[in-house]
Amino acid sequence: MQQTELERRLREARDCEAWVDAAAEFFAAHDLVFGHGTDNAGDEAYWLLRHVTGWRELDATVPPPADATSRALVICGQRVSTRKPLAYLIHEAWFAGLEFRVDERVLVPRSPLAEVIERGFEPWCAVAPGDRILDIGTGSGCIAIATAHYLPEVFVDATDVSPDALEVAAVNVKRHGVGERVRLYRADLFPPGGQRYRAIVSNPPYVPEDEVAALPAEYRHEPAIGLASGKTGFDAAERILRGAAARLAEDGVLFLEVGAGAEAFAATHPRLPLIALEFERGGDGVFVITAAELREFLRSA
Repeated sequence: MQQTELERRLREARDCEAWVDAAAEFFAAHDLVFGHGTDNAGDEAYWLLRHVTGWRELDATVPPPADATSRALVICGQRVSTRKPLAYLIHEAWFAGLEFRVDERVLVPRSPLAEVIERGFEPWCAVAPGDRILDIGTGSGCIAIATAHYLPEVFVDATDVSPDALEVAAVNVKRHGVGERVRLYRADLFPPGGQRYRAIVSNPPYVPEDEVAALPAEYRHEPAIGLASGKTGFDAAERILRGAAARLAEDGVLFLEVGAGAEAFAATHPRLPLIALEFERGGDGVFVITAAELREFLRSA
């Protein structure tokens, strides 16, 4: 489908469903790759519709306004010509039901850890008022901010090695009004000092460095520093695993995401009782382990 055909289909759409179907067919016809907030053309087309209509309530029995269609046509053209994720084109991403400002300085939020945060880390961790949570590799700040949102009586420290990423995170912290409870640190994994945390949460880089160049174009628009992590992809995860024991409270818990390499990561630590989490909304590659289990593992390593 060419742009002219897309324009005709959108402007002649009898209702929102037909409009979304046309945009989805256009995306599919150009072999776009999804995975930055959606995993298919239909969901991405619907996200685009909601964006260009300002996320207001829509009458699904009629087509979107003409001005919304005009804006959508521009974005659709950019999506195909640049292969940038939609989130970068509209500077908008959603995580745990919250909207975040994003651009090419940070990865697009998409971690299944959102479900863990929405449940207040239960049943894996009993978080109490006044507890501190650490988010390692915060990027846009989505994990830290969502934690502060769903647990309004806790304090969150968030680290990133990238000053550019921390600029984006600061914008989102201000946007969500959590500046009194979310502190941002430029640090390589752990913040300075000896603060201990009830939970440490991390979605670190986990792509083998020699595989980044072969990723689909959409992923190569993201900052490489947020994707690549050494020869195996596990450099950051290994350092977090070995450093977390000293920074967790006695009954603390580590939540660590390693993506598609989860099985390989677990195989390298056969004596470590990693529990792989399952998610209602899809996604995998997240392990949970207690501070006590970590310390026992490190003693016998």
